[in-house]
Amino acid sequence: MVREVGCLKVIQMADEERDLIEILEENNPIDINKYISYVRSPKCGAIATFAGTTRDTFEGKEVLELQYEAYVPMAIRCLKSLCSSARSSWDIHLIAVAHCLGTVPVGETSVFVAISSVHRADGLDACKFLIDELKASVPIWKKEVYTNGEVWKENKEFIERMPYLVMASHDQGGACSGKKKVEAHERKSCCGTKVKVNVNDESADSCR
Repeated sequence: MVREVGCLKVIQMADEERDLIEILEENNPIDINKYISYVRSPKCGAIATFAGTTRDTFEGKEVLELQYEAYVPMAIRCLKSLCSSARSSWDIHLIAVAHCLGTVPVGETSVFVAISSVHRADGLDACKFLIDELKASVPIWKKEVYTNGEVWKENKEFIERMPYLVMASHDQGGACSGKKKVEAHERKSCCGTKVKVNVNDESADSCR
């Protein structure tokens, strides 16, 4: 089911999937309590969360803000697939993932993941998997703005994954099969390389 709630798109999957994914427009800050409330359930004894916030320095440089862009249809597709992969690997109940676009000032949250599970180990492991895979493969790009300049940055998870992804891309024809082995987690990921490209037709609306 797709609905509009002050963001670009909200995907609430079928009841049996129980996943909420939001890519938020600029000036729509992440409401952490909203996502914790979404995943809360009397069936579960644990809620695992991760909040990514803008820090004020990077390698000795003063950071003013972060700026995010995304190819939204592909990002949603990849996040849905990551949630499916997490469910196939851990016993989890509800998932919520939110990411801001536009400017995120120092101290503000840019990405939030919440997962409920019967036992904490499943929720904690699945939460780490989701945020690591999001940073490694989902087409959301980050610019760091400093007092003396700015630069588009790749997450370290993407950089660490690159040799494997190039090899996997050659082995699998460069397409997103939906199931690529991720050695760091010994789990499965949906997306291939997180390369920023200009896409003008829907034929490219897939994880690459």
